[in-house]
Amino acid sequence: MGTTMDIQRDRLTGPLRRSAVKKNVAAIHVSGKLTLLQRKLSNVLLLNAYDDLLSKPSHRIDARALCLMIGYNSNDTETLKTALRGLAETVAEWDMLDERGRQEWGVSALLSYAKLKEGVCEYAYSPALAEKLHDPKVFALINLNIQRRFTSGHALALYENCYRFVRTGSTGWWEIALFRRLMGVDGSAYYETFKHLNAKIIKPSVAEINRGSNIIVAPEFRRRGRAVEEIRFRIRENPQLAMFEIDDGEAVRGGAVYARLIGLGVGDRLARQWIAEHGEGQVAEKLAYVEGQGSVRSPLRYLSAALRDGFGPAPATEAAPERLTRDPKEQRLEAGEDRVAERERGQRAARLRRVRDAAAARTPTRRDADRKLFAAGLRDALDAEHFREHGWNSALNARAILAFWEELEPGIFDGLD
Repeated sequence: MGTTMDIQRDRLTGPLRRSAVKKNVAAIHVSGKLTLLQRKLSNVLLLNAYDDLLSKPSHRIDARALCLMIGYNSNDTETLKTALRGLAETVAEWDMLDERGRQEWGVSALLSYAKLKEGVCEYAYSPALAEKLHDPKVFALINLNIQRRFTSGHALALYENCYRFVRTGSTGWWEIALFRRLMGVDGSAYYETFKHLNAKIIKPSVAEINRGSNIIVAPEFRRRGRAVEEIRFRIRENPQLAMFEIDDGEAVRGGAVYARLIGLGVGDRLARQWIAEHGEGQVAEKLAYVEGQGSVRSPLRYLSAALRDGFGPAPATEAAPERLTRDPKEQRLEAGEDRVAERERGQRAARLRRVRDAAAARTPTRRDADRKLFAAGLRDALDAEHFREHGWNSALNARAILAFWEELEPGIFDGLD
């Protein structure tokens, strides 16, 4: 598989350079049973096809670019086939008013067909569903930069169903039976109990949306006696991530920081995403840090780690005289921060050594299963590639590795702090 830069530069053309996709509310309402991968795949396919939904009977996208955009960087085409098969087997149902106020009900498979041939994915929508997906009057804007942050299919389903109401501030009341359908858990006896639905679906989904998306949601309940019969979600914009709504790329592409990223080999979409998430100032600072390291094996990965994990510029020798003239209190604070950072690096190194020891003590079959389980949860293509190359020694994935093993073997790091 080519590098991320090659795929982004050579394959993500036309509509794929946009960061958001129009998603019809009727279609959103019936896709609750999709897995996280299928849901992301559905949105990317729609983004790719949107401009030609009504004019072309089928659509094509490079399979490697498709995997990149959904955060699945693998040569394992069976996973992609399974996800496409799921879309073809999932029924979309809509019930809405037409332009004359008449009720219209319809049903269609999400994809009428899909096929993979010579590295290209070809797929199509039924004419009736294509018309609904393209309807400019009733749609929600699903931002793929936001979508990429989700790790739960239920959270992404709730986000899609809430985001279209951000301007009205509330979803309105949904019957609990309808809500279970939206979340894809209708038919499950376990989730017939509201306590389980709240603990396993509602609370975790709300927490993930509020932590990583451009909206903040809060559930409210209507009861009859002690039984919860209806639910609605209050919605407001998340001011910290509101920039995702306006990222159309043109203004960003004219900036010096964007040009430096492209010169370093960062693709268009990733460059705009980093600038949106971190701001031009912070990206410029990290660029200077990476460029100051001299010749590194992979500047792109190095920069990704610097932005994500907060690597800072190394103290420069020419700055030493200046520090002598600065406020002694400020110098003491900086020295304390340096000691804290050094201690944290030491603790992380010790924990990674314990991970390597624990992995080595397992049977070969178990070791392979652990690696596959961890790799399946990596959403970033660079992270996945780095883990394939370095395994549990992957510095880019250190935080995720430690969290994974803490859950896999509770207490594994006891005694190290």
